[in-house]
Amino acid sequence: MSSSDVVRSAHDRRQRRLLIVLALGFLAFGAAAAGLFYVLQPETLRIAVGPAGSDDQKVVQAMADAFSEESRTVRLAPITTAGAAESLALLAADKADLAVGRGDLSMPPDAQTLAVLRKNYVVLWSASGRRGNATKSKAGGKIADIAHLAGHKVGIIGKTGANLAVLQAILEGSGVTPDKVATAQFGTDEIEKLAQDPTIDAYLAVGPLDSKITVDAITATSRVRGAPTFLPIDASEAIALKHPRYEAEEIPGSVFSAKPAWPEDKVDTISVNHLILAKKELSEAKAAAFFRQLFAVRDTITQGLAGASHIMKPDTEKETEPSVHRGAAAVINGTERTFLDKYSDYFWFALLVLSGIGSAAEWLRRYLNRDEVDDDTSGRNRILAAVSEVRNAASEQDLLTLQREIDGIIAETLKGYDDGAVEQEDLTAFGLVLDLFNHAVAERRATLQSGAADPSWSSSGPTLASRR
Repeated sequence: MSSSDVVRSAHDRRQRRLLIVLALGFLAFGAAAAGLFYVLQPETLRIAVGPAGSDDQKVVQAMADAFSEESRTVRLAPITTAGAAESLALLAADKADLAVGRGDLSMPPDAQTLAVLRKNYVVLWSASGRRGNATKSKAGGKIADIAHLAGHKVGIIGKTGANLAVLQAILEGSGVTPDKVATAQFGTDEIEKLAQDPTIDAYLAVGPLDSKITVDAITATSRVRGAPTFLPIDASEAIALKHPRYEAEEIPGSVFSAKPAWPEDKVDTISVNHLILAKKELSEAKAAAFFRQLFAVRDTITQGLAGASHIMKPDTEKETEPSVHRGAAAVINGTERTFLDKYSDYFWFALLVLSGIGSAAEWLRRYLNRDEVDDDTSGRNRILAAVSEVRNAASEQDLLTLQREIDGIIAETLKGYDDGAVEQEDLTAFGLVLDLFNHAVAERRATLQSGAADPSWSSSGPTLASRR
C-alpha cells in the first residue's frame, strides 16, 4: 500500500466521521430548536377579577382578547369572582397569578403593583333641600363641610366595606368622631332608592371622575333633594400621609356637569387606586412582559371600551403601598435587563466548564491511548528498520515478505487513527516513512531485476520479523 493509498483511506474515514458529526449536529440543532419553540410558547397568566359584568371585568376580558390576538409572549386567562376581595383571596391562595383589587382592601403581604387599572376619587356632597337646579346664591346647603356631618346620616354608594372605611378615615382626619355620623349603604343599582330616602343628608361615591354611577347619583339626588353642595376634604394631604394607600387629589370644576357647573370650582379630596396586582415571587421577566404588552394594546382596547383609558403606569418616584413590582419598575425606569444581561454570567460559566471538560476529556483520551501512541511510534521505527533490510534484500521473495509485514503495520496504524489514538500529523509522518520504504523497494526491485544483487546475500536473508 502506497502513502497515497494510506492518505486516501484516511481521508475517506475522515469524511465518514465528518458526516456522522454533521448528522449529530443536525440532531442537536433540531433538539435545540424544539427546546427554543417550547420556551418561547406564550406564558398564560391567570387573572382574577369581579364581579361579572362590572367595568373591571369588561376591561380585563378586553385585555385578554387583545393579548390573544397580538401577544407572542403573554396570554391572560380571566377568572371571574364575586368581587375584588374574592379576587385578592385567590391571589393569596396561589389560585391566580394576577388579581384586580382596590388598593385599600386587605391583600397578601407580598402583593405588588403591576399597573393602575383606574383611579377612584372620593366624592362627598350634600343636598340643599330644594328641588330643581337652584343656584348657589339661592340654595345654600345646610351641610357645607365635613365638620357639619356630625349628627347626620351619610348614604354610601356601594356595599363594600372599603367605602365605609374610607368615610371613617375622612371623618377621623377631619376631626369628626365617626360614631357621631350614621351611615347607610346602597347597591350601585339602588340609586333611585338612595335619592328618595329622606333620612339621608349627605352622599358618598367612590369611582373614576367619569363614572356613570357617580354622575347618575348626583343627578338623581339633585332632582329629588335639590342642587348638590360638594364637600371638600381639607385634610386630604394629612389623611394621605397617615394612610399610604390613599392619595391627595383634586376634583376639577364642572367635571360632573358643565351646565349647571358641578362642582363650580375644584374640590380637594382623596383617591384610591384600583390595581392589577401580582405576588412578589412572580418573575421579573413575566411581570415585565405583561406590563409591556398591556401598554402596547391599551389604545386598541380603549377604542372599544372607554374604561380602558384609565389604565396608568404606577408611580415609581415615591414610596407607595403596595410597592411596584420590580418587573414593571424596570420597564418604567428603563433599567430592564436584556437576555444577555440576565444570563451572561451563566453563559461564561458554562463555556469555562465546557472548556475544562473538553481539556480533561482530551487528556483522558490521550492517557488511555498512550499505549497506542507508543505503538504508532514503534510502527514508524519498524518501517525505518525495514528500509535498511530492503536495501540488502537478496531476492524478490524477501521484498514480498517485508511488504506483507509493512501491510500489517499500516493496518494497525489506520485502526489507531480510526480509534482516535493516532492524530492527523502523526499519520502524515507515517506517510513520509512509508514513501521512503516504497522508494527503497522500487530501487531494490530494479537492482535485482538488472542482475546486480549482492551475491553474499541469499534468499533466506534476515527479515523484519527475525530482527524483532
